[in-house]
Amino acid sequence: MSPERDHLEISFPNVAGYRVELPEERLPAKFNADTVLKLTPEQVGATDTKNQGIIGEGVNLTLEHTGDLRRSTLLFHLTQRLVYTKWRDPNEEPKLHLFGQLKRIAKEWLDACLVCEGGTFPAQLMYQALADIACERITRAITKAHEGACPIKAVLDPYNPTGSTRHVAFNTTKTLRWETNPNLCHINWAILDSDWEGEFCRVVEEHPRVKAYVKNHNLGFEVPYRYGSEMRRYLPDFIVKVDDGREDLLNLVVEVKGYRPEDAKDKKATMDTYWVPGVNNLGTYGRWAFTELTEVLRMESDFAAKVRSTVNSMIAEIAPRRGREIAMAKTRPEER
Repeated sequence: MSPERDHLEISFPNVAGYRVELPEERLPAKFNADTVLKLTPEQVGATDTKNQGIIGEGVNLTLEHTGDLRRSTLLFHLTQRLVYTKWRDPNEEPKLHLFGQLKRIAKEWLDACLVCEGGTFPAQLMYQALADIACERITRAITKAHEGACPIKAVLDPYNPTGSTRHVAFNTTKTLRWETNPNLCHINWAILDSDWEGEFCRVVEEHPRVKAYVKNHNLGFEVPYRYGSEMRRYLPDFIVKVDDGREDLLNLVVEVKGYRPEDAKDKKATMDTYWVPGVNNLGTYGRWAFTELTEVLRMESDFAAKVRSTVNSMIAEIAPRRGREIAMAKTRPEER
């Protein structure tokens, strides 16, 4: 970094968690592609193995017997796990009065969002680790359905609530890097994890609406998310400040993704459902949005489409208000 780049400083919130109060009278759920759970041998383990001693005939061990588990039994156990892990306050009894509503939602999720491949069966959700992944995705679908009605608040790190590009200083042996445009980045080098990220640097530096950007390397920008029963930290790839026509610039968090493993759904869903609305509701860190780019050959058009969508949403929000202002201006004072 150098002093002449200080006007390109990018600040961001250090989020420690999320807080949301959901109603209990009626619980709808909103499922999407990121709510789908695909069971594969990679998650479950081997689905067909041969067991054989030194002497004697071997035997094939498969999971076919799990197909005999009644769906109603699986639904009961999944709902029970949901109530006891997601709808229970610390040191409080589980909210058993919600069992019926959660059972209905769990059934909808099993019918629409569970995909079994490679010799796996729905009964594998009896495994606690997989059941916790399912419960997390069901809970996110319920939270998503209450978006707007029940505001989500991001809980900041009490000891270090704000991060900044000003504090970046490190040594690296990585040779894959991009020398940034001094008019667009506070940090003079972007340390890359793939050639795709280098292509992204080229795209943003050529885009007319990009005013600043930074690669999230040793920046300290982390997003807490839950994968099953395990709390993890997700490090998005870039923060890009975009001029979408408003007085304050839009902070666009960008993930450049090639291979998309199962936990990538949880990362994206956490950004869309919790982090972005939670930070925006704080009102002290500006406006934030998130996008995921998965096709290197379409990276330029995808990024441009995201910028256009933010501009269009801004226009859609301003137009009705502007129309009311014009109507009021034309109204005679005595008619107001």
